[in-house]
Parts: sequence; C-alpha cells; structure tokens
Amino acid sequence: MAFSIGLAAYLAVSNRLVGFANRKLEARLAEGKEHPDRIAERRGEASLPRPKGTLVWFHAASVGESLSLLNLIEQMLDDFPDLNVLMTTGTRTSADLIQTRLPPQTIHQFVPLDARPFVRKFLAHWQPDIAIWTESELWPALIAETKKRGTPMLLLNARMSEKSHKKWRWLPGAARVLLGSFDRIFVQDETTANYFRKLRVQGDKIEVTGSLKESGGALPHNEAERLRLSDQLKTRPVWLAASTHEGEEELAAIAHAQAIKASHRLLLILAPRHPERGPDIAAMLRDRGWNVSVRSEGADPEPATQIYLADTLGEMGLWYRVAPVTFLGGSLVEIGGHNPYEPAALGSAIVHGPHVASAEEIYDRLDTSAAAKQVTTAEELGEVIVELLEPHRAAALAHAAWEVTSSGAGATDRALAEITEMIDHVEAQP
Repeated sequence: MAFSIGLAAYLAVSNRLVGFANRKLEARLAEGKEHPDRIAERRGEASLPRPKGTLVWFHAASVGESLSLLNLIEQMLDDFPDLNVLMTTGTRTSADLIQTRLPPQTIHQFVPLDARPFVRKFLAHWQPDIAIWTESELWPALIAETKKRGTPMLLLNARMSEKSHKKWRWLPGAARVLLGSFDRIFVQDETTANYFRKLRVQGDKIEVTGSLKESGGALPHNEAERLRLSDQLKTRPVWLAASTHEGEEELAAIAHAQAIKASHRLLLILAPRHPERGPDIAAMLRDRGWNVSVRSEGADPEPATQIYLADTLGEMGLWYRVAPVTFLGGSLVEIGGHNPYEPAALGSAIVHGPHVASAEEIYDRLDTSAAAKQVTTAEELGEVIVELLEPHRAAALAHAAWEVTSSGAGATDRALAEITEMIDHVEAQP
C-alpha cells in the first residue's frame, strides 16, 4: 500500500479510538439510532457464524445504496448458487428495510465503527474473499485493513460531488492511497471520473459505467394493497412528497394549501425520509389545521383527509405507483437530493428543488431533457402541482423521465461481469 502522512496519522489514532467509539455508540443507542440487540456488531463482534465456502462482502452506506445492490446480488447468486454473501450497512433504517428482502445465502451485519481494533475483529471473523464498496462511504481503517489482508477490492457506483472533491484536495495523498486500494473503480459519471483523476488515482482503474440505480428494477409493492387504496381513492387527485426532511414538510403543506384551491379533493401523500419523525410531523400539521391520517396508526385516507402521512418503511414502491406526481425531498433544504430513478421507473412525474448535489449529473440530464421540473420555493411547488394535475402533462413528464433514466441500464451487467472474473480468480486459487 502506498504511503500518506495524513492517512498514517488517522490509522495511528484509529488504534486508540475504542473508548471514544464506545461512548459514541452509547450516545447513538440512547438516541435510538442503534439496534439494542445488535450493538456488538458495531464493535466488530459477529452475531452469526461465517458460512463455509467463498464469501463476497458488499458494503452499502444507506437505504438507497443497499437496495441498488439487491438485483445485482440476485443475479450473482443465480450464476454462483454455492456462493455466500455478506452485506453490511451503517444505519438502523437500512437494516430494518432490507432484512425482508435479502436474497438467499445473504447475511446482514452492521459495519463496525472505524476503530482499528473493531475493524480487525470484524475481518478476522468474516474473512471475506472479495470486498465490494458502493458509492462514497470510504472508511480509512476498514479499507486499509482489508487491503492489508490481500482481499480483492472493487468500488461500485462511485460518485464524488464538487464539494467532496474540494475537501479531498486538502488531503490528496490520503485520497490517492484510499482510492488506489481498489483493484477497479466503477463510477457513475464522467464528472466523478475527472475528480478521481485530479486526485491522481490510476486512470486505468477507473471506468464510467452509469448508476446501478438505473438498472436496479422497479421497487416492489403489495399489489393487493395498491388495488385497495386505488378503490378508496377512486378518481381523487393525488400527489406525493417523498423522502422529505425537516423543514420540507412545512413547505409541502404550503404548496398543498395553494394547490388545493384549484382542486378541492386533492390529497397529499407525505412520506418522510425518516419515518420515526412521523408523530412530530403529524402534530405540526394538525396544529396548522390540516386533517391528517397516519398510516403507522393503521389509518386510511378518508374522504375528509387532506394529508396522508405515510410514515412506514418499505412502501415507496406503493406510493410511486399510486401518485402520478412526486416531489422528491432533500432538495428544497440543503441535503443534496435523493434518487430520481425510483419514481421514474414507476411512471411518476418528478419535481425537485435546487439542492441536488448528491445526484447532480442525473438531475441535469432530467432538467435539460424536460423530464423533470425544478422549483425553488413552496409557492413554485404549488404552481407546478396545479399544472401537473392535468393528466397529459404529468404523463408526458413521466415518460420523458423514464426515457432518460433507462438509457444507461448496463451498470449491473458490467458490475456482474467484473465480479464474475474476481470470483473465478479466487476460486481457482489453491
């Protein structure tokens, strides 16, 4: 492994981070951010035995990344039925959601905090034969220790924003060493490839393949539940505010107040990014005079319901199918935006705010192709919702988005081909 003073200093400190990491875990546990029965996994202590045979380890930072991997893992297991898969994520939400969707022979564990003793314990138990990271979560100790073991490493779906690149420029040696630890790097777009090259990552390791989310397939749903809700709603117009963050629920309500003047029966389905915020959101909306029904309480959208709070996990495939128009949150506040591939795949017209740095390239493609609408205020959002209440306008926008987002659907095939080569190489070793 090449040398970086900054990285060496981090790794030296990481050796002594156990006390700090334990205090951090206790604080997160008290806040409900860690699973109380699985907290030991965050210290590198496995809760399950390692399966025999070849083990491919996938690490995904969050919900969207882990879901984007499921289709790839299923195809890989079709080709290698005796293979075993370990998937790690870092959030409780991601674990709760993917547990019910994991393909056969796939184990989920929480990734250890990046204290070197935790990382070594994790790797000593699981001994992965191949390690695959996705997107942008690069933990230095985890990468360094995996590389030290001689494990083949692949970075998939990599992306780097301008903001992230500016940060890495202060530690170019560390960036070069960490990214250079991977045998191959598949990036989502040419912008990311250029940023990596500027950080002096070896050019022949980098390949632009597009996003796994483009080829991840449509989100699943319960068709019986969709039919039941559709029967309840009948001809009632609906729009969806999806993956909203703090501050955006108020903005969505302002937009709804404007749009409802043009369509008195209009229903807003509000699906917050973090469903545990549901009680606070419901209280805020009711204080402002809205008639709110809450899904986690078992309520349905009644005829008098103005806002239906969809504060549950794993049902976004349902809401995108029910609502012909979707405002994607994390974009009217400075979060960076969320995945537009999911609503596009299911025919829901896309509206978003200006803060989409985390997926800038695909949003640029959508906007320049007249396949999405950008708004900057709640009032503008309300105006666009009224415009898209006309079915032909929403349908045209949705069709354009589907064409844009399905144009690069080869990322999964390319990733599968590379992983196949790695598996064949590992299994050919004596």
